[in-house]
Amino acid sequence: MMNQSRVKIFLVIAQVIGAASTAAAGFPRLPVRRCSADAVPAGTICLDKYEESVWRVPDPTTTNAILVSDIRLGKATHAELTSGGAVQLGTAGEDYAPCTKDGQSCANDIYAVSLPSELPSAHISWFQAQEACANSAKRLPTSAEWQVGANGTPDAGPDDGTTDCNTSAAGPGLVSTGTRSNCVSSRGAFDMVGNLDEWVADWVPRSTACADWASFSDDAMCLVGASTLGVGPGALTRGGSLVSATKAGPLAVSGGRLPSFASGLIGFRCAR
Repeated sequence: MMNQSRVKIFLVIAQVIGAASTAAAGFPRLPVRRCSADAVPAGTICLDKYEESVWRVPDPTTTNAILVSDIRLGKATHAELTSGGAVQLGTAGEDYAPCTKDGQSCANDIYAVSLPSELPSAHISWFQAQEACANSAKRLPTSAEWQVGANGTPDAGPDDGTTDCNTSAAGPGLVSTGTRSNCVSSRGAFDMVGNLDEWVADWVPRSTACADWASFSDDAMCLVGASTLGVGPGALTRGGSLVSATKAGPLAVSGGRLPSFASGLIGFRCAR
């Protein structure tokens, strides 16, 4: 009799455990992402917290293999980069060669690093930005992923020159990453409005004109008059730049630039 009672108890426990396991398996769970210190969770990805600075790392597979590993883990610091002989590019012009605007000769050469208090790198094409992300074991975010990361960033208004998003052509020019303390999104990403317009992964038929969002938003919406006769597609940029004034914002979008185009007003950030 005692053995039969024990068997019944064990069966009941097994049924309870089985039911609990079934319920747990069917319960919807959000993706869990633990991002490195240089990035923030944005939906299902980790989005770099800062606009990228791009660095040329000498001897990346030998002497500086540890430095490259730290870059890919999101752990590299300014001091570590400079002590390894790395040189920042894209702050004074197009100095990425031999990495070319079409993305050739870029592997194991230029690396994208998300660092605070650095002038972000500009004068970079979409192809070069993609390669810099890839060398750092990252990628360009899609426009939708970028939007998740940007939501909550204050829409551009008068730029006070110290804490607001950097959107005034009369201001100091390009500013260092993270130094505009109010220009931060709900998820903790800095400078997604203004400073540099940012390449994202998407291509569209190249736009030939700008409109707006009517009463919905005063942010730029340059997705009008798609060209089917042009010399290439348009690679999307998001957020607006330091000369966009109130046209900058978390909804600002442009599809009018070739992916081979480079400008001192365009940079990027990466995602994992």
